Parts: sequence; C-alpha cells; structure tokens
Amino acid sequence: MADTLDDAAVADRLRALPAWTRDGDEIRRQVQAPSFLAGIDVVTEVARAAEDADHHPDIDIRWRTLTFALTTHSAGGLTGKDFDLAATIERIVGEHGAK
Repeated sequence: MADTLDDAAVADRLRALPAWTRDGDEIRRQVQAPSFLAGIDVVTEVARAAEDADHHPDIDIRWRTLTFALTTHSAGGLTGKDFDLAATIERIVGEHGAK
C-alpha cells in the first residue's frame, strides 16, 4: 500500500499541477473539451492510462465538461499515485485540446 502524503508534500506536488485543487482527501480538475466527442476521447485515453497504472479516477462527464477526482482509497488519502496520474491526465487533456 502507498503511503499518504502530508499537507506539505501535497502542497508541493500541487505546485507542479496548478490546474488541480485539493478538496479534502482528493485532488480535482475540471476541463472543457472542444466537443462532446473530444471529451469522450479524453475519457477513453485516461481510462486506458488508469488501467495501466492500476489507479482509477472518478470521472464526471457533463456534455463538454469533464471533472476528474483522484484519491487513493486503499491508503485513505492522497499518495504519489494520485499526482502521477494527474500529470498523465494533464498530458492527455493537452493533447486533445481541452482546457
């Protein structure tokens, strides 16, 4: 099981992901895709990356608005796995022109 990060470590990791915010024991990011289908493409690619990492985000889809939330349930809080997947999501979002 991964170790949870303390508040200072979470703040430090968030500095590298300025579009993400902390909400209790999770980090969140909302993006606007250029179209509904582009949003679905983002979700599909994130799902594949999540499977590869064996770490799965909560994803909410509202037309072109996608919201990603990450926490490590098995550890009871935020771990490095959350920030690693958030960085991957950032890359995917950028590649699909979502903002």
